[in-house]
Order: sequence, then structure tokens, then C-alpha cells
Amino acid sequence: MAMTWIDYASIVAFIALVLGVSMYKSRQKKDSAGYFLAGREATWWLIGFSLIAANISTEQFVGMSGAGAGNTGLAIASYEWIAAITLVFVAIFFLPRFLSAGIFTIPEYLEYRYNATARTIMSLFLMVVYVCVTIVAVVYSGGLTIHAIFDWPLVRSIWLIGIFAALYTSFGGLKAVIWADLIQGSALILGGAIVLFFGLQAMTPEGGLIAGWSSFMEQAGDKMHMSLAIDHPELPFTALIFGIWIPNFYYWGLNQYITQRTLASKSLKEGQKGVLFAAGLKLLIPFVIVIPGIMAWLLFADQLGDGTTAKDAAYPVLIRELVPAGLTGFMLAALAGAVISSLASMLNSASTIFTMDLYRRYLKRDASENQMVLVGRITTVIFVVIGCLIAPMLADPRFGGVFKYIQDFQGFISPGILTAFVFGLIIKRTPAAAAIAAMVANVPIYGLLHFSSVQTWLVGKFSFLGSMNDGVGNIAFLNQMGITALCLIAVMAVITAVKPLKEPVKMPVNKDFDLSTSPMIPILGAVVILITAWFYYIFW
Repeated sequence: MAMTWIDYASIVAFIALVLGVSMYKSRQKKDSAGYFLAGREATWWLIGFSLIAANISTEQFVGMSGAGAGNTGLAIASYEWIAAITLVFVAIFFLPRFLSAGIFTIPEYLEYRYNATARTIMSLFLMVVYVCVTIVAVVYSGGLTIHAIFDWPLVRSIWLIGIFAALYTSFGGLKAVIWADLIQGSALILGGAIVLFFGLQAMTPEGGLIAGWSSFMEQAGDKMHMSLAIDHPELPFTALIFGIWIPNFYYWGLNQYITQRTLASKSLKEGQKGVLFAAGLKLLIPFVIVIPGIMAWLLFADQLGDGTTAKDAAYPVLIRELVPAGLTGFMLAALAGAVISSLASMLNSASTIFTMDLYRRYLKRDASENQMVLVGRITTVIFVVIGCLIAPMLADPRFGGVFKYIQDFQGFISPGILTAFVFGLIIKRTPAAAAIAAMVANVPIYGLLHFSSVQTWLVGKFSFLGSMNDGVGNIAFLNQMGITALCLIAVMAVITAVKPLKEPVKMPVNKDFDLSTSPMIPILGAVVILITAWFYYIFW
């Protein structure tokens, strides 16, 4: 793709704006609370934009739009619309407990509820998944986008993304990340709207948005349905009933690099409004990511190929073919900003967990504030180097595309962590042994469900779990998560019944923190849920 001077100027201006604003806003935050939690001063609009920017990356622009172009279609939008409902529950039920405890990390909450062993196990699990799964996938998808649009070498593109994210994350901490998120979150939504605009214009020879949408709906056909057959390999309709809620509640309620933004809020009210603001933005995301992916399949199917990983090029191809010269630089800046924002969030949270949950507890208990900040910066650099070294391996088709890679591999920890939290919240006398058993047992149980012989036996006994092809059973990984969660609930229930706590654990209360809320919070949450239900009604 030919680049004009306007494109290059847009890229330089965007980078300068992001670095300048984020460094300026974080210049005086030198202690651990300032570096890791932005001094607990984040307001609702910063939290909302930061949550979206941390979440929406080329993981979505590449992976989710690729799934839309593939055999999943609009149904992949369930990850976004169900996330909107999940965020409502997080704002009302999870966030008050976390902010009341005054925690830095989610594993820290486990120590208060259970014991130090539970905290350490969760911290180690999160570290492995962040470094080997999410950071790797985001770096790879960002590099792939640059490679597909501009034909730059993939490995060089990966390192370019990684180095830039590491620079401002290691310098400014979470406050730098949050302010960069504000810019990059706005840019990625605007950039997605631009691609949607040109995609609709291209759907008919005469152009026009209304005519383009009518033509798109007519041509897209079955791809615009949210409900897929029970034998769909990734997202059967049965997964919408149970399985998909597990990664959503884990991701939005217990995933450190997402929840760290809410932990940085200046009050409970600000945090709840920020989470609900993010829920509202989530309703828009499928229109600027999934639908353009389907458009790429309609307009440029010959350039996408037949393989799963080939579909990952859907969004980059749409940009290359439809976005005119002059706007290309802005689109590259928006996409680069999306991946860098998510990557920076993951790096900051991974370094926070290592520093607060591992380094300070096991390596240097008397670490000073300056030492903890230094360790956070060093680990940020180390993690990005590891991610950039592993990332090129994701080009292997065996991983099934970026989005599936992330969701599938997180299943080794998400059901166990979610079960440990929720079961402990509901059953007050749940002992630490039950939570530890759930998190540890998650790995072998979920791993066992990946064997075809096990899936064949289960589908033979319970046909609603999956499909049978040539005598071999197939259970979608979301339903595998659901089965795993049921097994872990049973494990925790047995242990709790045998050896319950003598009395409920008394959680700490941060009396200096403003825990007042607003009667508008549940009303706004109800509005989000009703709009989501309406979308499902239209596209079911």
C-alpha cells in the first residue's frame, strides 16, 4: 500500500500525542500506589475508556473480525454483548467487595478470603497465562496487521509494537497507560467507524449507507444470526446458555489487567459508573469489528483463502482495499494504538502481580517503594521480550487463529479461579482447601476434555454437549469450560461439606475509601441488559 506524507505525519503525530500526554500525566507518581494503581484517582470516563481500550485490540480487530469472516459470522459478537451484561454484574456485585478491601491485585483478595497459598497459586497461573498466551497473542496480531497492510516483515513488526508499548508502560505505570487508553480508545472506535463507513459504501455500485446496509444484510444471509447449530465447532447455541459466561465473568471481573482500572477508581461510585460506561460502549463494538469482517468476506473472499488463520487477515485486507490514501496513516495509528494499549495494560498488570504478590512476599519482604517500582519496570521489559520471541509461532495453523488461541488456553485457569471466587462469595464457610483444590484441579480436568476419546464418550452419553462426526465426538471449548466448572463446583461442595469453616471470614474494610453508591447504578445496568436482549431478539 502506498503511503503519502499525510499518512506518515498522522502516525508521528499520534505517537507523539500518546507519549506526551501519558508521560506528562504520570510524571509525579513515584510510589507503588501511584505506579501500579494511578494513585487511586481515576474518574468514571477514564475508567470506561481505559477498560475498552485495554480489551479491544488487534485480538478483536484481527481475531474477532476473522471469525466473523469465517464460519462463525455475527455469532462471535456474543463475546461483546454478553460482556455488556457481565459488566453490569461486576459493577453491582464484584466491585464493591474489591474496593472495600483496598486491594492492589485480585490474588490479594484471595488471601483475605482464603489464605496465602490460594493467592500464590492464582498469581502464578496469571503470570504464565499473561506472558505465554495473552501478551504473545496481542503482539502477534499487531505485527500481523502491520505485515498484512504494509508488507513489512512480520518479526520486525512484532518487535516494533512490543518496544513501543514497553517504553511508556515501564516509565509511567498505570496512570500513563490509562491516559494513553483515553486517546487510543477514542481512536480505535473512530477508526472502526471509518472502516464500517467505507465498507457500506462498497456494498453497492451506487454507494450510500442505507443502500449499503440493505445490500449487506441481503448478501450476508446466515452469517447475521446469533444462534448457531449444536454441531458448530466453536460457538454452538448451547455455549450461549452456560459456557460463554465463564470466560466473560473471569475476564471482566477477575482478570487483573482489566480490573486494575477499576481498582484505581477514586470512589466506588466513580468505579461503578466507569464500568457501566464501558458496558454501553461494548454494545457498539460488533458494529465496528465483526460486521466489517463479514464485509471483507463478501467483498474480498478471494484474498482471504480457506484456512482459519487466513481469515485473520480480513480486517487488514479491508483497510488496504477500501481506506483511501491519507487516512491510511490514521488507521495504522489507531490499530497500533489498540494493540499497544492492550499490551501495555497486560504488561503493567503482569508486573504488578509479580512485584506485589511474588517479589515482595517471597524475595524481599522489606522492599522499599522505589525498589518495587524499579522491579515493576524491569519485569515489564522482560515480559515484552519473552512475548516477542514466542509470538511468531502463532502463525502455525494448528492454533486455530488468534481469538480461539486466547480463549481456549485461558480455559486452563478461568473456570477454577471463577469457581473459587464465586463459591466463596455465596457459601461463607467455604475453606481455603476447597478454593486451592478447584484452581489446581482445573488444569487436569480441562486438559482431559481435550482428548477426542473423552469427548466421544461424553457426547455419546449427553448428546446436547456437542456433535458426533464419523464416530468421533466434538465438544466446543466453551462447553468444555462449562463441564470443567461443574466438576470444580462439585469438588468445592464436597470439601466444604466435609470440613467447613467454623465461622465466616471477616474481610478487611478500607475505611478511608468512599464506598457510597448511587440509585442510578442498577437503573443504568437494567438499560444495558434490555438493549442487549433487544439485539439478540433482532439477530437471533
